[in-house]
Amino acid sequence: MKISVHTMAVDSFVPMLESLAAMLGKGAACAAQSKIDLVNARLAPDMYGLGKQVELACHFAEDGVQRLLGKPARPAEEKTRSLEELQELIAATVKRLKATEPTALEGRETADCSIPTPAGAVIRMNGLQFLRDWALPHFYFHVVTAYGILRNSGVALGKQDYLSHIESLINPGK
Repeated sequence: MKISVHTMAVDSFVPMLESLAAMLGKGAACAAQSKIDLVNARLAPDMYGLGKQVELACHFAEDGVQRLLGKPARPAEEKTRSLEELQELIAATVKRLKATEPTALEGRETADCSIPTPAGAVIRMNGLQFLRDWALPHFYFHVVTAYGILRNSGVALGKQDYLSHIESLINPGK
């Protein structure tokens, strides 16, 4: 069976963003009780805070699909958001990703998805390399960093929260 670009991109991004939304929901409840500023919480002084991690996860998911479709990349937004606004951003991103027709990504594994760097160099990649080596790793980095920030801030999360989409695959029988 051939694995489609749509499956590897959209069907990877959407469930993880939905898990991230659920984790943010738990974070909002925790922040309301403990009065912590989760949006600006970070793991290290030189890392982005939770809000930016969520924004970048959404950006890399949507940008990844747009580049695979051959459309120009949109710059990541520079906006401070509340936890509620981050939830809205995730929901809007998921909606746009789900609207991507599987046939629109057929054959895009060979498309030119090269990325120019600010220094003038070019990272040359076809669609498959771009998805495997750029879009998915960046996306997962920001999702797992958001998870780490939430855990480090006292939000009661576990691996089942990070991989919440796996629940539907569990067979309760032996």
